[in-house]
This record gives sequence, structure tokens and C-alpha cells, in this order.
Amino acid sequence: MAEQGGTAEQSKTVEEPKVSAVELKKRAKADKQARRAAQKEQEGAPAEVPPATNGAHQEPSAQGQGVQQDQKGKAAQAKGQQQPKPSKQGGQDVRPERGGPSQPQSIPPRSKAAPAAPSKELPKRDNSVVELLSHLYPIQRRPNLAGVSKDVHPAVLALGLQISTYEICGSSARCVAMLLAFKEAIQAYTTPRDTSLPRHLVSHHLSPQIDCLRSCRPLAESMGNAIRWLKKLIVELDPDKPEHEAKDFICEEIDRFVHERITVTDQAIAASARNQIRTGSVVLTYAKSAIVEKTILQAHEQGTRFRLIVVDSRPLFEGKRLATSLMRAGLEVQYVPFSGLAHVVKDATLVLLGAHSMLSNGRLQSRVGTASIALQAHKADVPVIVCCESVKFSGKVALDSIVLNEIAPPEELLLSPIPEKSPIHPAGVATTAVTGKSAVTVTSAAISKDASEDDEPAKLKTLHEWSSISNLRLLNPMYDITPAEYIRMVICEYGSVPPSSVPVVHRLANEGM
Repeated sequence: MAEQGGTAEQSKTVEEPKVSAVELKKRAKADKQARRAAQKEQEGAPAEVPPATNGAHQEPSAQGQGVQQDQKGKAAQAKGQQQPKPSKQGGQDVRPERGGPSQPQSIPPRSKAAPAAPSKELPKRDNSVVELLSHLYPIQRRPNLAGVSKDVHPAVLALGLQISTYEICGSSARCVAMLLAFKEAIQAYTTPRDTSLPRHLVSHHLSPQIDCLRSCRPLAESMGNAIRWLKKLIVELDPDKPEHEAKDFICEEIDRFVHERITVTDQAIAASARNQIRTGSVVLTYAKSAIVEKTILQAHEQGTRFRLIVVDSRPLFEGKRLATSLMRAGLEVQYVPFSGLAHVVKDATLVLLGAHSMLSNGRLQSRVGTASIALQAHKADVPVIVCCESVKFSGKVALDSIVLNEIAPPEELLLSPIPEKSPIHPAGVATTAVTGKSAVTVTSAAISKDASEDDEPAKLKTLHEWSSISNLRLLNPMYDITPAEYIRMVICEYGSVPPSSVPVVHRLANEGM
């Protein structure tokens, strides 16, 4: 019995080391993680690992689990980095021995960073552009015929140059000249084969003419309304109509449009507006408007005795031509620069203004300075009457002169040619250059960056050298916006209407034509 008991105890002793398959799998997994962590530590930061006893199987202790957790934390921090795969020799993985001492591996030298790419030079700022109004700067006005499309008719080319140089000035005059040039271009048009005139004329022949005029100077509102009317007329033509009949019909309709919408309209507006001028009145006007000129001449021919004040400003000096024309007609004219407006508005009893466009919110877009004229008249309780054809009425809305405007070349503000020699002034001396409506003060300190660094006196730059002065911009807007509350009434071919009725007249006259 004693021997049997001893044999049982020995069998128990032998059976105790047996471990289940699940436990063996866990140990193998733990050993694998420990080997990966040790390999990663050797590659990243070599550290000596205490040697393990050869042939002894180590149980995962609490200390080993702590090391594993620490290694897991490091692995989480290095997430996203690609783990290097063990090298293979002879088809077998070469891994560090489990029991043998780990030898520190040499750290490969850190590769030199690639040289930084040379920084691109920032484009030089254009001194001729005011950043706030950069959206209003179109393509430079065409000074000559270079680069013009071959499809542009010579009559349109000549008109574009006349418009860009102000030989033809005024919204109505530009509109009439454009339609007459389009007549010549349409008469010279030939419809290609396998197409029809209504489909081909607008897109392939009329569009280059419009683009050419737009490159010379932005289109006026009256020109835009006339172009929309003409395109609608052409598209609605019968494709089966013979070409010569279609072209004759279009030219006849253009003549009718000019006669009804501009010529007869101007006569009707002048006949209505002249009744506002009474004997002994003092009429004040600004710059030059063709319809205002007709109104004043008709009132004078009718026998009304009154005095006229013409306020004018740079750079176009349109009022000079108006004053000269009216003086030759026998009227008493007083010509005043813009700086004398506050003085002469006190003597005025009526203000007559022309228009570039009437906006849908009742505001007036006209030559720059018109808003100041209307403001001074409103303060002096002088009625302001606007004479405007319905072809100039617009569906656009603007509250200021920033959104809708035309920027003219800044060189037009210069008073005289560039002097041959500029005066020499010591540093710190300031001079003032008058631009007509404002004064620009340029000091030697403002141009110190451009001056030489020696002790010689700085050369004072004149206004003609404005493009070389980094902190100076010249702005030459063509139009401004007059609030509706400064306008007493608007006289058009439909009668005398308040500014609030402009959108109604626009829908009747332009959208339904």
C-alpha cells in the first residue's frame, strides 16, 4: 500500500507540469509580443536586455506583463509608422534568439533633409490698381488696332477708337453710333451654308463686334438695352425668310428704334422739361448732357429769359463745350469750377441733370460729382430734376459707387506734361500736387525707400511720377450714385414720375420690347 501511495504521488508530480492547449497558445502569443517589442526597442533606442538562462522556460511574470503594457503604449504613440519586417535568409525568418543576449544594433545615420525649394517671388503689386475697387478694373482700353479679331467690321473698329478717346461721349450718342455701326456690319454679313441667319448672325458675327466695343470702353446701360433688343429681334426672325429681306428688315427696325426710343423721346422730354424753366429762373447744370442742352435751347427759343450756371470739373471738362454752345445761342452763362459749387448753388432756383442710368431703387448714376451737386441743392432746398430716356432705365440696384462704376485711366488726372527737370529739395520738405478735386501731398519721407541711401538731397517726385511711388494710388471713377431722396422728379417719355416708379417704367419700356 505504501508503494502504491508513493507511486500515486509521483504520478501527480509528473502530471502537474502539463498545461492545456489554450494556455500554451497564450504563452506563445506573449513570447511573440515580447520579441517584437525587444526588436523594436533595439532598432529605435538600443538598450541592453539582461540575458536569460539558456534552456529554461520563463513563465510570464507580472514584471513581464508590465513591460509588455509599456511597449504597447509606445507602439500606440508610434501609430501610423510602418513596422519593419524581419529579414529572410534561406526562406526562414531571422529573429533574435530567445535565450541569447541581445546585441545592440547600430543606428543608421540620419539622412540629411532635402534642400528647401526656393521660395517663389511674389508678384509685384500694380500701383495703378486700388485694392478696394479692383473688381472694376477691366482689360486696358484698346489704344490701337493691334490684336483685333478679323471678324470685326471696320465701322465698329472706328467707333471703338472714337469711344475710347471720348470723341463720342454720352450714353445716348454712344448707343446711336453703335446701332448705326451694327447696320453696316449686318449689311456686310453673308450667311454660311447649312445654317440660317437667326442662328448664325448673333453668335458668330454680332458677338465679335460687341466684344470689340466692350474692350474699348465698358458698355453704357442704354447700349446694353439696345443690344438685348437687337438680339431678340434677330432670334425671332423666320429662318425661311431670304437673307436680303431679313437684313433689310433688321436695318429698318434699327432705324425705327433710334427714331422712337431716342430722337423723338429726347424731343418729348425737352418739351416737358422746358416748362419747369420760368422767367427769371436761375438754372444750374453740371457737365454736359445732350437732353439738358435741348431743354435749355427750347426754353430760350420759346422766349423765356433766365440765367444759366454751368458747373464743370476735370478731367473731361464737358461743361466747357456746353457753355460755349449756349453762349453762341445767345444765353447768359456763368461758368464755375466744381470748387465753387457751394457758393453758386445758393443763387440757383432749379437744378437740371442728365443721367447715365436710372437704377431700379430710384438712384441716379451719372458723371462723378453729380451726387455732390444734388446734396448741395437738397440742403439749399432747390429742386433737382433729372431728364432721362427710358432706354437708360436699368433693372440693377446699387447703394454706392463701389459696386457699379467705370474706372478711367489715371493718367487723365494729370494736369501738364512731365517736366524736364524736377526740383531738388532737402529731406522732410513736403509739396502738394493739386488734382482738380483733391490734393496729393508727397514728402521726401514717403519716397525714402526709392531714394538713394547716400547723404545727397532727395529728389522730390512729382505727380507725373505717381506710378513709382509705392504708397500712392490715383483713382479716376467715371460715375457716382445719387440717392433718390435728393431727386424731386424724373422726366422721361412717359411723363414726370417719382424715382420710385423707375422699375415700373423699366418693365414697360425695356423688358417687354
